[in-house]
Amino acid sequence: METCTIYYILGSFKIIKRINYDGCAEATQCFISNTHFDISNWTASSENGHTNNKMADVDVFISNYTIIDPEIYQLWIEGFSSSEAVSYLKQKGFGHSMGAPSDLIASDVLDHYRTYSLIELYLNAPTKLMEQSCFQLEPHMRDLITEKYYSIDDVVAREILGKKLSSRYRKDLDEVAEKTCVKLKSVRRQFDNVKRIFKAVEEMPGTLTNNIKQHFFISTDLAKKYACIVFLACLRFETTKKKLQYLSFSDLLTCSHAIMIYWTYTYQHTGPEYYDTEMDKEFLLDLRELRCLLDKEKEIKHLVCMRLKPVLLERAFHELDGNFRSYWRALITIACNLHRNRELRDLFVDLCEKLIDPWRQNGWNREQVNKFLASITQSVLDLEISRDQETRCLWDRYMQVITICLDKMYHI
Repeated sequence: METCTIYYILGSFKIIKRINYDGCAEATQCFISNTHFDISNWTASSENGHTNNKMADVDVFISNYTIIDPEIYQLWIEGFSSSEAVSYLKQKGFGHSMGAPSDLIASDVLDHYRTYSLIELYLNAPTKLMEQSCFQLEPHMRDLITEKYYSIDDVVAREILGKKLSSRYRKDLDEVAEKTCVKLKSVRRQFDNVKRIFKAVEEMPGTLTNNIKQHFFISTDLAKKYACIVFLACLRFETTKKKLQYLSFSDLLTCSHAIMIYWTYTYQHTGPEYYDTEMDKEFLLDLRELRCLLDKEKEIKHLVCMRLKPVLLERAFHELDGNFRSYWRALITIACNLHRNRELRDLFVDLCEKLIDPWRQNGWNREQVNKFLASITQSVLDLEISRDQETRCLWDRYMQVITICLDKMYHI
């Protein structure tokens, strides 16, 4: 009897059994790692059509669950072609320790890629992935491939922000790929995922993060990224102007998350009927009441200077003393205009032009910015004014977002 070589593969090139079967002619079965194979029909035919008594050379690849190799899957996610993936794996010495030939590596990668392309049909609607029976996937592996499929690079997300999620823009994604050094196939996958999630949750009641988690079965952190993109797109916040290009996706993620928490209807209301894509219009209108604080400029300046004089250098303190009015009026003006859609959309631009740029020109560091914001927030809360409780609540809710935004947006 000739040798029958059996490979039992748990993952790509992770060979846990390699045996030579030299059993007698009557042997019809063998067991490898608790897996049963029937070899009764593994015989070779002679040229005259008669069956030989010896067994032919056979290479058998057997798996139980659908094999997902995390490394090959990651290459597929990143947009590598199968040939590029094979070259990459060879450079890393993949399979070298087990003597796997090149054609075996290439064949296995192609097999994985074909499998992932078939699974992708279900990944486009993760609920179907949970219900399908074509691919036997363990729960942890199903979660892994879903999470990775919907992963999004911050640099790609930053380029997508502010753009229309249209087929026309999709045709121009090669520019995004070139700018971000991310493969075009991966950029298209990420764009399609953003568009798919946007359409699914845009008008869905409840909070964006929870809706995305529940319908696409991804982690909270990843759902927050998509929630940021959807929120900024729904409210049409300006993020594409040249003045704002220095801001990273992480910066805008933090800012948008703060706005969703403090300035939407979900701040004071709970329940599925409230959206965190809908700004609290009553609150934005009420912010006009903060205009009365312009008359309290001297008192507030006095309180701020008292707090900051001991902790600022003399030069920094004199600069603040001389320019306090412009900073104070900028904060109040922005607040009083947020009820207008255009002013709300330009929030990040206004913060840059009216506060961040002047602070940079005057040599402020980030610590000085945070001390000023904390001091001016508390000074208004300590001020004795008419209708004080309502004004304090408005001011505190307003400054929660402004402080977070300015802290993230202020880059030296």
